[in-house]
Amino acid sequence: MSADDHPSIVGTPPLATATLQWQDEDDTDRFAHRLAAAPALRDAFITLHGELGAGKTTFVRHLLRALGVTGRIKSPTYAVVEPHAAPDGLTLHHFDFYRFGDPREWDDAGFRDIFAAPGLKLAEWPNNAAGRIPIADLAIKIEAMSDDDLRTVTLHAHTARGRELLAAATAA
Repeated sequence: MSADDHPSIVGTPPLATATLQWQDEDDTDRFAHRLAAAPALRDAFITLHGELGAGKTTFVRHLLRALGVTGRIKSPTYAVVEPHAAPDGLTLHHFDFYRFGDPREWDDAGFRDIFAAPGLKLAEWPNNAAGRIPIADLAIKIEAMSDDDLRTVTLHAHTARGRELLAAATAA
């Protein structure tokens, strides 16, 4: 499926929603492992929302580890995208659009080709590339609460694939 095959995100309500509480980083890890076990993850696009320090990159690290990625997993804040490969051949791209000042930077960087190819795509600060990225299968909003470790996590499934991911990630 190419990026152009996705319906517009404008005015598209989520198909399903769930809210979770992560008490600590172990909860983040358990969630990441449940998500990593979902077959629908292989070609998914997941957006990550939240303030600086909310835990977006920490979640990505847990997810990539759960998928078998070894080595250093760093934030793509300066590089904009960090590619990874899982041992089973799955390609993964972790984007951070925090520094995007103009969505046209997307076109200049050639990201359309990455999104048209198979593999998992994860994007932090997706609103900074609005109008260029496809609709997310699953949008994850992480909010840090007053307790340093406590997080409220809201999941929005926007596609059938996203609904599968939501079900897998929230299964007891």
